[in-house]
Amino acid sequence: MKKPVIDIRPWTADDLGMLKRTMGDPAMTQFLGGPEPEEKLVSRNQKYAEIGDIGKGRMFVITVNGEPAGTIGYWEHDARDGLAWETGYSVVPEFQGQGVATAATLLVIEEARKEKKHRWMHAYPRIDNAGSIAISRKAGFELLGNFEYEYPPGNPIVCNDWRFDLFGED
Repeated sequence: MKKPVIDIRPWTADDLGMLKRTMGDPAMTQFLGGPEPEEKLVSRNQKYAEIGDIGKGRMFVITVNGEPAGTIGYWEHDARDGLAWETGYSVVPEFQGQGVATAATLLVIEEARKEKKHRWMHAYPRIDNAGSIAISRKAGFELLGNFEYEYPPGNPIVCNDWRFDLFGED
C-alpha cells in the first residue's frame, strides 16, 4: 500500500464546506463547546480566508492525496510568554487515527517558522482530549502545565499548555 501524501494548502473563501464538516458538527466539536451556528461558520470562513492578508496568522485545509481532510492553522495569541502563535486543527473522521493531524502540525510549524515573527507556538488541548495531547507530544511540543480557560466564552475548561520553540533546532 502506497503511503498517503499529507499536505496543507491555504484556506480560501470556497472552503466553507470543510468548516461545516468540522466546526459545525457536534461530534467534531465535543472538546470545543459544541457546533457553531451557520452565521458564525460563514463569518469564521471569511476570517480564515483573510487572516494571512493581515499578518496575524494563516489557516489551511489539510489534504490527503489531494482530498480535503481537515483544517489547521496558527494565529496570534497572548500566551504566558508574550505574544505567540497558537495552533489548532481538526481532522474529519475518515482520516483520523492515521497520523494526518501530526503530519499537518509539523507542516504548519514549518510555515510559522518561515515568518520569523514569534519564537513560540502553543497548543491548548483540553486535558481530557487524549488524541490532541498525543499529537502535541509527537510533534515535539513541551508540556508547560495546565490552566483554566473559557472556550467558547462561558464554557469553562481545563487545558494543557504545550509549547514549541520555532527558533530552536528540530
